Amino acid sequence: MRVTETPILQKFWYPVMPLEMLKEGPKPFTLLGRNIVLWVDGSGAPAAMDDRCCHRTAKLSKGFYSNGWLACGYHGWEFGADGRVMRVPQRPVDRQGATNMRVPAYRAAARYGYVWVALDEPLFDIPDFEEEAEGCRRIDEFYEVWNCAGLRLMENSFDNAHFSFVHRRSFGDQGHPEPAKLEVEEYDDGFLFITEVPVRNPEIQKKVLRMESDTTVRMMRGRWYMPFMRKLRIRYPNGLSHSIITAATPIDDASSQVVQFVYRNDTEADAKAEDIIAFDRIVTEEDRDILESTDYDVPLDQAGIEMNMPSDRPGVLMRRMLLKLLEQQAAPAQKQAAE
Repeated sequence: MRVTETPILQKFWYPVMPLEMLKEGPKPFTLLGRNIVLWVDGSGAPAAMDDRCCHRTAKLSKGFYSNGWLACGYHGWEFGADGRVMRVPQRPVDRQGATNMRVPAYRAAARYGYVWVALDEPLFDIPDFEEEAEGCRRIDEFYEVWNCAGLRLMENSFDNAHFSFVHRRSFGDQGHPEPAKLEVEEYDDGFLFITEVPVRNPEIQKKVLRMESDTTVRMMRGRWYMPFMRKLRIRYPNGLSHSIITAATPIDDASSQVVQFVYRNDTEADAKAEDIIAFDRIVTEEDRDILESTDYDVPLDQAGIEMNMPSDRPGVLMRRMLLKLLEQQAAPAQKQAAE
């Protein structure tokens, strides 16, 4: 599956950039191969539209904020959040005002400290994370580009067989490579994965878990949200809850903007955010190193292209569900063409 050739992927919300990055001015982003500009209007609401002025094609991301609008850096044309040209400075004073000229604009929303964008009418809402209502603290961890497909990262997130090998230097136990058993509950927008995994407890993790034992058990509930987002809630025997939200926002076919933040039911006095990030940094770098070696064109209908084993069940289910969604969306167009 090449993301830029799969139109249905435009019908999902993606976290694209921390809101904080837009305070001083607009910023460019590439989503599903489309160059867009992100900015905040006069009310502080995020906006997203094509990064190309309709006058002489200059990038709007090289512009600036002007009275709650986005001004093009070339000739100062000012745009509203809906992409409409609201003011052309070169016009006489008595002819100022909104025009019928515009650039394509997209749905944008602020949630969890990020700007979320959907290029088309979204099939599902931005997920609600119960940790917010529970009063858990949120720690922003990573915002970086990985050179791999988002689906590869998602499959890896629900793969119990890779711990002993990819994470052999951190928490994986090579002496027990058998993957833990799992249960899966399907939903319209993804699935819930439930499992318990025994792991090593290295010194750096003992500090953030407040556990002195050399081993522990991760009781995990992983929620996959189509197409490229997961929440992995890990509970430990001492009652600590550590929820990892990871999104692989598709930049283009071969790269993803990785957004990761975590929720914890402890306090900064219990475990410093910098120590939590440091351990998760080790784990994510181990994943990144192997995932960036994989092919980005993930076959949804494998047909012998890639082999499977029982622990691949979540990943195979992802592919089947995405393939089914593609077929459902294609059916009306195919019927109309036949008629």
